[in-house]
Amino acid sequence: MSLPFLPGHTFDRNLGKEKFHKSHHFDNCNDVSMLVGGHKPGIGGQQLLGQKAKPAQSQIPKGKGNSAPAWVAFDRQVLRFNAYFQEAVHEKPQEQYRIRKCKIYFYLEDDSIQVIEENVSNSGIPQGTLIRRHRIPLPPPNDDQYYTVENFNVGNEMTLYGRCFKITGCDQFTYNFLRKLGVRMNEPCDTPEDPYSDFRKGMDEAQQPLRPYEKVDTLKQFLDHDRHVLRFFCFWDDQDNMFGDVREMILHYFLADDTVEIKESIPANAGRDAVPMFLKRAKLPKSAPEALNQPGEITGRTVLNVFGPMGHGGRYILDSLKTGAVITEYYRDSDLQIGSSINVWGRKLKLCDCDDFTKEYYKTKYGIDNFSSIKYKRDLEPAGNREWPPYTGFGSEEDSLCSCMGLLPKPPRRDFIKFMEKDRHGLESNVLRFVARLDTDIPIDKDRRFIISYFLSDDSIAVFEPPVRNSGIIGGKFLERNRIQKPNQARFGTELSEYYMARDLYVGSRLNFHSHNFVLIDADEYAFRYMEQHNNEFANSNIDAITSKLAQIASQQREKIKEFLAKNDPTGSGKLEYDLFTNLLMQLGGSRITEHEIMTIARHYSDSRDETMPLDTLVSVVQEHLRKTNFENFSKLTEGFMSYDTDRSGFVDVELVRKTCRAFHLPLPDDLVRALLVRMEKNEMGQVNYNSFVMLLNWRDNAVTLPQYTPAPVKIDEAWKGTRDDKDNVQRVNYSALLGALLN
Repeated sequence: MSLPFLPGHTFDRNLGKEKFHKSHHFDNCNDVSMLVGGHKPGIGGQQLLGQKAKPAQSQIPKGKGNSAPAWVAFDRQVLRFNAYFQEAVHEKPQEQYRIRKCKIYFYLEDDSIQVIEENVSNSGIPQGTLIRRHRIPLPPPNDDQYYTVENFNVGNEMTLYGRCFKITGCDQFTYNFLRKLGVRMNEPCDTPEDPYSDFRKGMDEAQQPLRPYEKVDTLKQFLDHDRHVLRFFCFWDDQDNMFGDVREMILHYFLADDTVEIKESIPANAGRDAVPMFLKRAKLPKSAPEALNQPGEITGRTVLNVFGPMGHGGRYILDSLKTGAVITEYYRDSDLQIGSSINVWGRKLKLCDCDDFTKEYYKTKYGIDNFSSIKYKRDLEPAGNREWPPYTGFGSEEDSLCSCMGLLPKPPRRDFIKFMEKDRHGLESNVLRFVARLDTDIPIDKDRRFIISYFLSDDSIAVFEPPVRNSGIIGGKFLERNRIQKPNQARFGTELSEYYMARDLYVGSRLNFHSHNFVLIDADEYAFRYMEQHNNEFANSNIDAITSKLAQIASQQREKIKEFLAKNDPTGSGKLEYDLFTNLLMQLGGSRITEHEIMTIARHYSDSRDETMPLDTLVSVVQEHLRKTNFENFSKLTEGFMSYDTDRSGFVDVELVRKTCRAFHLPLPDDLVRALLVRMEKNEMGQVNYNSFVMLLNWRDNAVTLPQYTPAPVKIDEAWKGTRDDKDNVQRVNYSALLGALLN
């Protein structure tokens, strides 16, 4: 029971209210006062008596959990309805109206609508999107509101911009969504038939044959042999015609559709236009060319008039035997064989050879094994030597030759890669310097010394004579830096002259520089080391080649070697002075061994190491060599020593240790290995403890604590006059190590 509406028995509805604004309801329009805000709320936004709220968006019940905005909750969710509209036709007497089917899409995220008409072939009507996606207002007088999800249901009629759409159905998602909103879904209805569309459909069916065409299945052949092409090499002998010759062709047979294309192989300077195709890709008939057939003779099918008059009312059947058909035979893959001739529109082409894929195809399908090719090309005449005109004497030979290679003379190209690799950078000068003397009998010139510098970057040579006081000869630059030709060559010849290269310069060689004969008698330390590091380019610095040459010489003169050593080394120390060692090799080899090779052997087996060097410093030097070359094969090296240690005593002969080090390509100079073996622990028989030897070599696990040994770099001295320091000269040679290498 409610309280009476009396003072003191009612509640103040304005308690807690903060908004008291008033909507604008009245205004003047053309000087006439009228109500313009009938749909607007009252004071504070409250609805007036009898006023109902008009929702701006679809009212969808909220579920449990976190409520997300519509553009997130209904993203990519669309309601789809099947609909149609009827359109009147006034221009054609054959039809009075059309039934046009379409799809209506309602986007739940923003209540937008899109209408798309289904495409109908040959309709002549612009179809597709009838109404683009946007919010569509309701028809008047409610045009201030928009369509929402409550306005959609099966069977409803909707007016969109004056056109009435009838909804006939929807998809399963739309049906389930509307059911969850509480909408009672109507039963789907049928779309009425379009009389004119039915008439058009009947006409199309009447034009179809009562019996189907003969089907030729080419899809399987295409799928099995797509991009499979047989290639034959052939020729066309056209010598019977005037100015005809033998023309080489390449025939391609496409297995996918049994077509043929022919390309002509036109050699260079043949005088013919390089056309892209000799025969365009198509089926090749065997009996071409023939007279043209009359219209109607070649048809896709042949029919027989069974009974009835000609024309309307007659009965026809398909002629399966093709009694009256004109059949044209085309070349197939079985007709193409090496040695056979084919007719290409009146031109006889003979197949001479094929590629490997074609051979494998015929071998697999037809079992053919004989693919002997037919010789159809003439033997090429040997090309004559191209003779250049003689040197003119202007500029260099290369520069003059470039003027003969083209209409526009170009300067000779420089070997830029060699220049970048062999140019001076840092302490690497890439300059080989030798000491030379004049090969002459003039007493004044015999004592003159020259510095010959060979620049590896451009193969140029410069000669400098160090000044000597009170000699009566002005020293300085003797020959400008330039490439020097070898003697006894034609001055104005047709061939390029030969120049002195780096391999031609070594200690003991004789050079002729512009009628001045020089003999190289020494070189600086950098030149020796560079030639030893690149011994594949300098045969006189290749220790392996020199050792094999000495082995052959020593095997023939063993008694002479023993006699010389017994005379000059009576104590058997195994070492000889450098001069005695040189005399020994000169007596043995004579002219077969050069002075540079003797110096290379002496440097390799030199015994100039300081024996007072501490063991830790010596190990530091050895480990630094191995660290730079990244040698880590110590376990295999130990296994190699153990193969000689049959009694597992841990000791192996010194020569076997050196032999094993050479077998494993230990990147250490032989004098360092010998210096380290001298300091190693030995037993009563003089054998070395190889485990301790490997332990000292192992820079990875047993690195020394001393600072790493860094050898002094070999740098070029601009003021070098051909004299060498005593520390660079070889004082003694360990000939015992050399004999061990020669005899083993």
